[in-house]
Amino acid sequence: MSVAVITATRVGAAHDGVAELVVTLTHGNGSTSEVILDHFASSELLRSCEATHPDELLGAGFEKVRDALAVSWNRFQTT
Repeated sequence: MSVAVITATRVGAAHDGVAELVVTLTHGNGSTSEVILDHFASSELLRSCEATHPDELLGAGFEKVRDALAVSWNRFQTT
């Protein structure tokens, strides 16, 4: 089992008006935290979880969120 899993999702608005995905992670000790994912990270998370709707992300582990954030960040890297 993951240290933290997605227990809720919702759509939020970024400062520029673009929709972002907000996922709530519940940790092993019962605490929660929210992670905001931009369009690129959201798309990668859905793809890696083989999900077509954010509700299908429930139960996915933190590692999936971490990896999606890395994909989003890496799009800015140049060689």
